[in-house]
Amino acid sequence: MRILHVVPSYFPAIRYGGPIFAIHALCRALTSRGHVVEVFTTSIDGPTNSAVPHDVPVILDGVKVRYFESSYLRRLSWAPSLGRALRREIKGADVVHLHSVFLWPTWVAARVALGSGVPYVVSPRGMLVQKLFEARHRLLKRAWVDLIEKSNLEKAAAVHVTSGIEAADLAEFGFRLRQVVTIPNGVDGSDNVPTRNPADDIRALKTSEPLILFFGRLSWKKGLDVLLHAFAHTQTGTLAIVGTDDENLSPQLSKLARELDIAHRVQFVPRTVTGSDKEHVFASADAFVLPSHSENFGNAALEAMQRGLPVIVSQNVGASEIVRASGGGIIVECDPPQLGAAIKLLAENPALRKLLGEKGQNFVRENYNWPSVAARMEAFYMSLKI
Repeated sequence: MRILHVVPSYFPAIRYGGPIFAIHALCRALTSRGHVVEVFTTSIDGPTNSAVPHDVPVILDGVKVRYFESSYLRRLSWAPSLGRALRREIKGADVVHLHSVFLWPTWVAARVALGSGVPYVVSPRGMLVQKLFEARHRLLKRAWVDLIEKSNLEKAAAVHVTSGIEAADLAEFGFRLRQVVTIPNGVDGSDNVPTRNPADDIRALKTSEPLILFFGRLSWKKGLDVLLHAFAHTQTGTLAIVGTDDENLSPQLSKLARELDIAHRVQFVPRTVTGSDKEHVFASADAFVLPSHSENFGNAALEAMQRGLPVIVSQNVGASEIVRASGGGIIVECDPPQLGAAIKLLAENPALRKLLGEKGQNFVRENYNWPSVAARMEAFYMSLKI
């Protein structure tokens, strides 16, 4: 099959978090299965542009990627040359997969696919959640949904979600969708080899045991304020909050930790951490926590489980379904007393940490590797051609 993926920003846009890694891993796995996979994206990388050639194929792990310039309306990822290239290249494609909502590339790709008679799939990637609408830019988002996104979704051959939680969030909008398919993200195989010479801020994490780890993008929706209040209910261990801070939350979180009198037990690494340094972070941890207010999946939770860490996730995290099925962790409400009690339980019980960690690791490695997830996506794509 020839599969075109349209993504607003793509590699090396590490700042955009888990969805980019998941999309790239899916494309790589589909390529390994013999499919022709092409990605159309912009060169937007935060406030600047990646130093990549425009409208020239770049091969990343066997995946053909074309970058296009967005000079104006960058918040919408407006890139007219991307639309023109899609019109040239869509001929012969079997399916077009769109990975976003509220952005121009999704709108133009949907129009081009419809005009060319090529089925297209939309993955909202956790961006269609009513309570998130209420929290930020409600009127603007509602107008965009009514004028543009509703049509994009209802005319799609299918909408892809990564969890039952994301499917339930989507259903609240009342769209008349042709089909909704749930296929989770996967995790890459990991040798779990931490670096021998980590950066100083990474080396400093393992100062006392047990270490409770949050790893991911520092965002208001991750519930980090709740996490700090919860940690204040405990007396044992250290909390590490590690990840890209594109919302500049770390100063506020540090202030809150001081106010709660837990600053001496909380360590921040507010930057992007990858590669062997990332492995060192996970190897230093004794348990993982993800207390999000809203999370369509939660890749980091699966990464932690794959590495043998017990996890604590809020019931708002899509991957909580996997935690429940595996028995690899504890599911709580996004509430300081409940979250604090779960952290305390794991912090004070090494045998329980080991038991839950082993359960989660075995389950994730068996069921959520990228080759098996790609096989499910392949079968789904094939069904659209019947």
